Amino acid sequence: MKLLLVTPPFTQLNTPYPATAYLKGFLNTKGVSVYQCDLGIEVILFLFSKPGLTQLFAEVEKKKKPLSANAQRIYNLKHDYIKSIDSVIAFLQDKNPSLAHLICEGSYLPQASRFAQLDDLEWAFGTMGIQDKAKHLATLYLEDLSDLIVEAVDPNFGFSRYAERLGRSAASFDELDKALNKKNSFIDDLLIELLQSKIQQEAPDFIAFSVPFPGNLYSAFKAAQWIKKMYPHIKVAMGGGFPNTELRSLKETRVFSYFDFITLDDGEAPVFHLIEHLQGKRSIVDLKRTFALQNGEVTYFNGSKEKDYSQLEVGTPDYSDLLLDQYISVIEIVNPMHRMWSDGRWNKLTLAHGCYWGKCTFCDITLDYIKNYEPSTAQLLCDRIEEIIRQTGRNGFHFVDEAAPPALMKELALEIIRRKLTVVWWTNIRFEKSFTRDLCILLSASGCIAVSGGLEVASDRLLKLIEKGVTVAQVAKVADNFTQSGIMVHAYMMYGFPTQTAQETIDSLEVVRQLLQHGVVQSGFWHQFAMTAHSPVGLNPKAFKVERESSKEGTFANNDLLYADKTGADHDTFSDGLKKSLFNYMHGVCFDFELQKWFDFKVPKTTVAPDFIENILSVSDEKKIKANSKIVWLGSAVSLKTSAKKSKVELVISSKKEDVVFQCYEKTAQLIIALTQRTSVYNPQVALFSELEKEFPSLFDQVEMIILKQHGLLIL
Repeated sequence: MKLLLVTPPFTQLNTPYPATAYLKGFLNTKGVSVYQCDLGIEVILFLFSKPGLTQLFAEVEKKKKPLSANAQRIYNLKHDYIKSIDSVIAFLQDKNPSLAHLICEGSYLPQASRFAQLDDLEWAFGTMGIQDKAKHLATLYLEDLSDLIVEAVDPNFGFSRYAERLGRSAASFDELDKALNKKNSFIDDLLIELLQSKIQQEAPDFIAFSVPFPGNLYSAFKAAQWIKKMYPHIKVAMGGGFPNTELRSLKETRVFSYFDFITLDDGEAPVFHLIEHLQGKRSIVDLKRTFALQNGEVTYFNGSKEKDYSQLEVGTPDYSDLLLDQYISVIEIVNPMHRMWSDGRWNKLTLAHGCYWGKCTFCDITLDYIKNYEPSTAQLLCDRIEEIIRQTGRNGFHFVDEAAPPALMKELALEIIRRKLTVVWWTNIRFEKSFTRDLCILLSASGCIAVSGGLEVASDRLLKLIEKGVTVAQVAKVADNFTQSGIMVHAYMMYGFPTQTAQETIDSLEVVRQLLQHGVVQSGFWHQFAMTAHSPVGLNPKAFKVERESSKEGTFANNDLLYADKTGADHDTFSDGLKKSLFNYMHGVCFDFELQKWFDFKVPKTTVAPDFIENILSVSDEKKIKANSKIVWLGSAVSLKTSAKKSKVELVISSKKEDVVFQCYEKTAQLIIALTQRTSVYNPQVALFSELEKEFPSLFDQVEMIILKQHGLLIL
């Protein structure tokens, strides 16, 4: 049997969404013939090419719709766009770097309304190299073309989403079904043409769509609709993040005129069971977490007795078949962490299945992908890292965990360093107190460049209600540890949590202002709380003093819930002010503005002291070393040479940048050399403090240890 795995448009321009690579890697271990494709990037690459733009402008002309002045200008410049498009795309694929000079010179790219923001952002270009500036200008150029597409050809178009509105809170299938049965749009036709070529090339018996987000839903249904019409013998399934959260109570029979099967949660076992079923080796009742239509009714089949596959059994993600050298890096520059999402190609990997914390009351902690926690081992992860680097030629990794476990991050960092690997990586974390200065230094040494974590509502009362397990002070100290170690910190902030008052919202903004002013956090994003069906708030709203506005369950998507918060503030009104202030703070300006200036309505004065974060950071977190602490020497070999003072010798610590030389007694010097050899990061066994205290009595109390701690001795 031949399986075709498809990511439908649109997710990311710069890197493939990893779900199909994970499934392909697993199915390789089962001997299944699999081909995968990302139709999102393939549609984009055709659309933004000379033939694609030629067709686009012809479509604009054919529709004869009245155009805005901006769209008309883009249409008038069509020959300039067609002439330049292939070179610009090659530049954004890092295949034509010399074009940067021409782009930055200013007369090469046609310009429409998106370029109007250049005057406001000119200050940023002083800190950007020519390649980055050219990427940003090329991004504006593509966004101008996108504006034309949305206005004149397809209002559902978006670079990282398509018809997203149809997939959001769609309790009823009616609107989506109606849209699917309209005449194909220009983008629909491009999608279907590319899909047809894949089917003709691969001749699959079974096609599975991975639908991670609402912005992938419409195109998945459109593609499945066409397959059912043209290739009725091919079985079609859908899985991924959208069905996992939205379709758990699916009752809509019309869905199964498009898809034969809908699977939930981890895809390895459900997809492999489906393959066995289609081969006649497994009864439909013995499938795993799968919806299908039986006797005219939507039926959930979960009779399989087999367990889900462990992290050891799922194999290494396989990125073959994907057009890895053709993804496009763009730069929006507004948000440093969002830039990482869109610039550069990252291999995606998971350190652990699920979330080790699993308590946050706003989160879907009852679902398998969060509640079933299972970590990998550092050795297995490094094996997979090395295999993926060999396969893709890229050493950048985004670990896509809900929250990466600190203990596993520590072991992974040690293993990366021991294997002398060059890896650049970033991940999502909780601001755990276990992220000490020394652990952050170790993570940085292993290649960690950024972390993102939830500050959520910067209020200790609400953090307790959320069951976040952190305090504002702890977040500040941990973020500072990362920052001082050279690791960028992005904070997710939330407003509108049940019972949150206007005072707490303004106080949260003041905390965020101080965190950014002191350089503790470099990037952030405000999002409004949404109550979901599978979170503790959604399951028990009365405990959080909110009321569901409607308890009626739809037949299609059921996740986002409407609710009334009678004790909290009018949260919607704060949105613009929070986002506008953050934009400025991230760029180092307007810290002296009164918070009232960000809002066009009266807000309370903050009760947060102006030196709140400064005082937190000034408190030392030096603690007595625990017996089970791991002691690691991260530095190079320490050498000894004679000193001009006969009673002392000189110790030399060589680092990549310089040699550090200090004097001490010869006996102490010999102990230090022995200690650094014993605790070298390259040793397979890490030494514990309880062991070293016996081997090197009193050494840890000597003044020389301060110098060693400053230059590579870590207490973990």
